[in-house]
Amino acid sequence: MNLIKALAAAMLVAFIGSGSLVATAPPAVGDSVAYLLNVSIHPGYNFANADSALAYGQGICGKIAQGDGYAQLVRDINADFNTSDEFRASYLISQAAQELCPHLIWQLRNSAAGYRPPAT
Repeated sequence: MNLIKALAAAMLVAFIGSGSLVATAPPAVGDSVAYLLNVSIHPGYNFANADSALAYGQGICGKIAQGDGYAQLVRDINADFNTSDEFRASYLISQAAQELCPHLIWQLRNSAAGYRPPAT
């Protein structure tokens, strides 16, 4: 019986050492400090304070979670900031998704498939 236990232990060590065991990745966790830094140094948003910037980003995450598509998010941001700057909207959406709700990135990417900015 000891021989069987010793063999089992040796096999387990061999599997772990060879990387044969699959480890699961930790869940994606957001980074609100990185989001705040990135949207604060980027010109044009002019949030009143960090709380309002964070609330806006979390609102974007909420819209993604509810199924709002990329095109709708761009329209909303352009309306909120009274602009038609596609880059500004895209940057804010990207920062919110990457830093505040990374678990929703695939949902956002799927909704952006085939998106074309309006002709100017």
